[in-house]
Amino acid sequence: MAPNNGTLHPWGIFLNKFTDIPDELAPTRATFAAGPARRRGLPAMLGPGALVAVGYMDPGNWATALEGGSRYGYRLLGVIVLASLLAMLLQWIAARVGVVTGRDLAQLCREHSPRWAIVPFWLASEVAIVGCDVAEVVGSAVALQLLLEVPLWAGVLLSTLMTLALFLVGRRGRHRLEIVVAALIVLVAACVAAQLVAAHPDWSGVARGLAPDPALLRDAGMLWLAAGIVGATVMPHNLYLHSALVKGHAAPASPAARPVARALAAAGIDSAVSLSLAMLVNAALLIVAAAVFHARHATQVDDLAAAQRLLAPALHARWPGVLFALALLCCGLNAMLTGTLAGQAVMEGFLRLRMSRFRRALLTRSLALGPALLATLAYGGHGSARLLVASQVLLSLQLPLAMLPLLCFACSRRLMGAWRLGPGMGALAWSGALLLVALNAALLWPAARG
Repeated sequence: MAPNNGTLHPWGIFLNKFTDIPDELAPTRATFAAGPARRRGLPAMLGPGALVAVGYMDPGNWATALEGGSRYGYRLLGVIVLASLLAMLLQWIAARVGVVTGRDLAQLCREHSPRWAIVPFWLASEVAIVGCDVAEVVGSAVALQLLLEVPLWAGVLLSTLMTLALFLVGRRGRHRLEIVVAALIVLVAACVAAQLVAAHPDWSGVARGLAPDPALLRDAGMLWLAAGIVGATVMPHNLYLHSALVKGHAAPASPAARPVARALAAAGIDSAVSLSLAMLVNAALLIVAAAVFHARHATQVDDLAAAQRLLAPALHARWPGVLFALALLCCGLNAMLTGTLAGQAVMEGFLRLRMSRFRRALLTRSLALGPALLATLAYGGHGSARLLVASQVLLSLQLPLAMLPLLCFACSRRLMGAWRLGPGMGALAWSGALLLVALNAALLWPAARG
């Protein structure tokens, strides 16, 4: 392992936010010089946004959106929109850092951390990824149980096999995997849109729900759920993943030129379109729950299986429940795929240990299978809700370790050169980050007291 003499620990960078990166670790000025760019079609740069967006539509998002809509109607809709916009900003910054530096967030953390901090940083990331993956496995298993009427433990095993089969498709190239993921996202959006049409929501109530509700500061239950929505929306491993997926998009055509501006534009369009679709899906889930459950005084819908069972009698048709389970399955499979990709980026960045995606999928699935099977055998269908909540707590704990160093790197003049965040965008990003930390602290506080 190469020594890190003269490097800065991310928390040291946080305390001295605008401290410059040492010259020997910064890109040369020629890196950003104008010159002939290597020809790369825009389609070749699109696709990472789809892989990142599925993290915003995983079963954890489903659980928080459904419970929020059933308990409080449309009143938490603005929280989903605000959290999604802040997450989109962070993902844009992650892509910006990856494109400009040619390195992902895990690599940068390794370069600017003392040797003793590298393994703890890596372990924290791995625990969050595996813990979240456990919830994805169980969420997919619940969907398979609803669709095929198989035991929950069999759904756990079947969902694992389906994920590994998808990775076999992806062994022929990441672009094929991106196409599969994008197709599943479109299917999810179509299923949720059909449920939204069938639910006949009160659109005037939807409009009112977009405005901040002052009761959020007085109602402990609403504040808890709002913090849960934020924890389910902002995925720390997605920051590692996004920076890793785009870091080669501005590869130099010659030693004196990198088409940074073109690559940044492509990454911005890609992530904006994909993450906007994810935001609409999450908002639609809350709207459906408000229109179907809250309007009928079913305010304690906090389990995915229970929500699916209540849809059919509430809408007087069986097909909305089938579409619900199908969309949940697609989201769970997609999230397991991207969780594995994030784990691969984290392992390579922190440890410089290369592993194929299929082997990494086997490793992640092996670590997740035990807890998932134990939870399903011990708690049955109710274990899904407990695991989903626990996964959001793990993600909340790990979020500052990824988010704060990212912003420090993005604001560094010597690391980013002319592409560093300006004062206005930097202030907006730091304000949003501190707000996310505060809300995640509100999520953890009741657990700490209990």
